[in-house]
Amino acid sequence: MTDASNTLPDTDPADQINDQALKAKRKKSLGFVAMILIIAAILFLIWKLFFNHSVSTDNAYVGAETASITSMVTGQVEKVLVSDTQTVKQGDVLVLVDHRDAEIAVAQAQAELLKAQRQYKQSAANSSSLNSQVFVSDDAIHSAEAQVAKAKAELDKAQDDLNRRQQLSATGAISKEELSTAQAALNNAQAGYNLAQAGLAQAKSSQKAAQSNLAANEALIKGSNENSTPDVLVAQAKLKQALLDLERTEIKAPFDGVVTSRKIQVGQRVAPGSVLMVVVPISQIYVDANFKESQLENVRPGQKAVLTSDLYGDSVEFHGTVLGFSGGTGSAFALIPAQNATGNWIKVVQRLPVRIQLDPKELAEHPLRVGLSMEAQIDLKSK
Repeated sequence: MTDASNTLPDTDPADQINDQALKAKRKKSLGFVAMILIIAAILFLIWKLFFNHSVSTDNAYVGAETASITSMVTGQVEKVLVSDTQTVKQGDVLVLVDHRDAEIAVAQAQAELLKAQRQYKQSAANSSSLNSQVFVSDDAIHSAEAQVAKAKAELDKAQDDLNRRQQLSATGAISKEELSTAQAALNNAQAGYNLAQAGLAQAKSSQKAAQSNLAANEALIKGSNENSTPDVLVAQAKLKQALLDLERTEIKAPFDGVVTSRKIQVGQRVAPGSVLMVVVPISQIYVDANFKESQLENVRPGQKAVLTSDLYGDSVEFHGTVLGFSGGTGSAFALIPAQNATGNWIKVVQRLPVRIQLDPKELAEHPLRVGLSMEAQIDLKSK
């Protein structure tokens, strides 16, 4: 054992000094790196707490509330006055649909309105005539009543005359011929009385018929005039609809914008709801900036934002205002929403669209188009 230990090489003191120096140098370097990391962490915390007043993202895109131009009537396209990329103003005519059928419908509606108005005038005239008939029937009733009274008086006289002659005939003071004459006079008086009563009944019946007709006619026009009767109102509504359909044969731009996705050609037949083209309001463009959920802690509506586009580069800045947040993340409204099952150890950072309204004056100077990429930076201290 002593011989074996004696055969091991002796450690050089110089090597030991070098190893110690290397260890000290390594320790010093590690300490320096650790100090740098600590200082960097402290500077990051200071920057985050006191100097970080904005959040930014390059996941932002231009959007707009586009208008799908559709037809409201059925017909054949007569003219198409615009093409893709063309700028239009509000009220400009885009498409003309054949208007001849609509003009015929307007003429028919106007004729029906005139007919309804004339029917009202005729009903009003009938009321006057029927009212006159009622007054005339009063006179007829009075006349019939007088005839009945006269016939009754004659009947009573004939009855008294017959009774007196019957008494005289019993004593033989008059002949049977005179008695027969008195009986015939009574019969004639009775017939006259019956006829007078029938005439009175007929006069009363005629008056009731006239009163019924007058009441029925008055019910049609009571509380209304030439322009407010139900038939006239229905005719007026049909005329308004016909005029509206005629107006709709001229399809106009709802606002200022640029025409895109034109799908209509001259001679094509269109139906209500057919999409003819799309108008993009370039003066009302906004930006949907998709920020990470961890960036939105201090973002509020009304804060100011600075944006740049790949189209113009960093030399052109757009200024806008935060309008609000979307109702859900982009993945939540996807066709097939992402499913993170319970226990999934990979957490996917979600992005929430933030809508930013741009300055219209800057858009007029540097127009943007829907779908362009943007970079957005929101000033968290601006509100």
